[in-house]
Amino acid sequence: SAAMQAAGGKMHGFQVWVNLPAADKMIAPRYQEVPGDAIPVGQSADGKVMVRVIAGEALGARAVIDTHTPIVYQHWTLAPGGRATQPLPTGYNGLVYVFRGAVQVGAARTEVSDGQVAFLGQGDAVDLAVRETTGDSADLLLLAGVPLDEPVARWGPFVMNTSTQIQTALDDFHAGRMGAIAH
Repeated sequence: SAAMQAAGGKMHGFQVWVNLPAADKMIAPRYQEVPGDAIPVGQSADGKVMVRVIAGEALGARAVIDTHTPIVYQHWTLAPGGRATQPLPTGYNGLVYVFRGAVQVGAARTEVSDGQVAFLGQGDAVDLAVRETTGDSADLLLLAGVPLDEPVARWGPFVMNTSTQIQTALDDFHAGRMGAIAH
């Protein structure tokens, strides 16, 4: 924004990698660019909760990107006194990462603060709330997806299932078989 360019300030950026099942690891890569103002936004009736839906669906808003595997990737903002219950498909693994303020998560209303993560247990929804008495809104990422239950091997930007596959990816990269950036 112009205000950020003029005065500076704190900005958050997240890079989230979605692992594919072993059978789909070598599909053709693709890229979808969605400008910030085109990301669907949902809002609670009382206006105290807003969600930017990058993947999945929440508060009546549905993502515009297409994901190879079904996932939830949402940026929630809750004002003091804001409360929401977000359905999640049964069997998904999920987490809440708070990056501003403090959020009460789950039926137990466990407080999760700036820089902390809460791993979600089994169930079909997650409760999110911010205390009425707090002076600040809170921001969090809600991430969830189907567990793959497969081995994971990683090195730098490469995520595969075995160390042999990592070595093959490195060999392909060094041999130029992954393409080149045009100048």
